[in-house]
Amino acid sequence: MTAVRAGDHVPGLDVVILAGGQARRLGGADKPGLVVDGQPLVVRVAGAAVAAGARRLIVVGPPRAGAVAAGLARAGAELRIVREDPPGGGPVPALTRGLAEVAAPWVAVLAADLPFLTGAVIRALLAAGRGAVLADDGGRPQWLAGVWPAAALRTAVDRYRGSSLGGLFGPLEPVLVSPGSYPAGPEALRPWADCDTPADLAAARAAADLAAREPGES
Repeated sequence: MTAVRAGDHVPGLDVVILAGGQARRLGGADKPGLVVDGQPLVVRVAGAAVAAGARRLIVVGPPRAGAVAAGLARAGAELRIVREDPPGGGPVPALTRGLAEVAAPWVAVLAADLPFLTGAVIRALLAAGRGAVLADDGGRPQWLAGVWPAAALRTAVDRYRGSSLGGLFGPLEPVLVSPGSYPAGPEALRPWADCDTPADLAAARAAADLAAREPGES
């Protein structure tokens, strides 16, 4: 993939970041606000979205203050923070609420806990020209790293009666996009690596530290 360059033409892209959930495996911590390499996770994801050319960031979840709020405000795109109905109702209600704020023809749907997602990866998904999701190195779809035609996704959400994002997205038959091969390095550095558990978070922080020390080898 080529690097994202300022001024590159990007079709209209809004981004929905799902930043709710109860983070039970992290002891109920505010997972999107946890810090990796000096930034809250949700701010890192927002930065990747802006690097991909996003015009509007729609963060679905509770209001946040401090470094999270400041980082999102500085991200460089129009910011909207909304809450799903009911609060804590799960990813499908959260996506439904986020889609209500989308004005662009394309929408990226992203988890808030992907510390190494990049703008280049999001651009590669967008370049597929249809629904596309990131595939890990085993070829498995990563449903919370995808780009979709907004109108098609709205239609699918309106018709869907389940509670699983895989159940919603799978029948749309998205393109699976691999961001390419990787040099040797921690699995935690991969763009699909999330932070669901204390071990995941520790691995991400360690990988970020390693990348900072040895940028040519990470």
